[in-house]
Amino acid sequence: MLTIPLPFFAGLVFVLTLHLSLKGVALPGTRKIFNVFLALYAAQGIGIGLRFGYGVESLMPLLPVTASAMPPLAYLAFRSLTAMPVKSPWLHVLPPLGLALAVAFARQFVDLLLFLTFIGYSIALWRITRAGGDEVMAEAALQRMRPALRAAKLTAALMLFFALSDGALAIYAEFYGNAEVPFAVSVMNLAAIVAVIAYYLWPQLPETSPKMQGAAAPAASPEDDAIITRVSAALETLYADENLSLARLARKAGLPARDVSAAINRSTGVNVSQFVNNRRVAEACRLLDETQKSATTILFDVGFSTKSNFNREFRRVTGKNPRQWKARDRSTAAVSGNGVDLVAAKQQVGNIQQA
Repeated sequence: MLTIPLPFFAGLVFVLTLHLSLKGVALPGTRKIFNVFLALYAAQGIGIGLRFGYGVESLMPLLPVTASAMPPLAYLAFRSLTAMPVKSPWLHVLPPLGLALAVAFARQFVDLLLFLTFIGYSIALWRITRAGGDEVMAEAALQRMRPALRAAKLTAALMLFFALSDGALAIYAEFYGNAEVPFAVSVMNLAAIVAVIAYYLWPQLPETSPKMQGAAAPAASPEDDAIITRVSAALETLYADENLSLARLARKAGLPARDVSAAINRSTGVNVSQFVNNRRVAEACRLLDETQKSATTILFDVGFSTKSNFNREFRRVTGKNPRQWKARDRSTAAVSGNGVDLVAAKQQVGNIQQA
């Protein structure tokens, strides 16, 4: 009877999860790297399944080489979402090239090279995720920054897990033979499936602003105020784009992404995503007050892509949901949400438009 090998299922689960996490990434170059990585990961799962599930031994020389190509691809894909350019990207061809040479001429080094490749890139990718600041995933759409960051952490953790488990498996096989290897591979992939599903189902914590995180942010400076003015002006033509990223906003303002993120944190006490959403909510309030458009139509008009995110951000800014806002007493229009006075916000938007 035909059965589906567990490694194939594990690869499929991971590929689908990563695809869903990164579906908002619109950068063409990044998308190509991600697509190659995801296709290779799925193919690797099929190959391992055929090797250990159906005994297709002809795949043995190829699997180490394709496996060694995945960590560099994952690192390059996620690195391209940051504001940090990759220096000498051609150097990342060396791991699969080295594995190919080892498979051909020095098979005793294959396991060691694979171990070092996975360990090295898992650490490098994890360091990216720990850099801190909104600029870590500056090229991703603002609404996809956190999912992209979580996906990077998951990928780094899985690479580390497979490095350690494969290393332990190689040592075990050296002393006790290969009889139990298929079972061990199944256990490893089952653990990976559980981890991926747990990652996908684990609820994300509400996004917090710098002031809410408890850290005392440095006081804003006149330079910060000047940056905010430039960024606010740039935002007027960009806020309605649901794929707006920090990097694109910074380029429009003619400033480094790191400077934009830091100035917004210090001057406004919110992060970049919340800063942009403040502007979107202000426009949504204007449309609710001055037009007959439905809230569903308006949320797309102002740059939100999901109703849940729109309602959450609308309540954060105004303290009300859209229905309550529309039905409110207009004589008490000065409503504050999380320290944001919407009347003042609208006046500020008007001043920027007139400047």
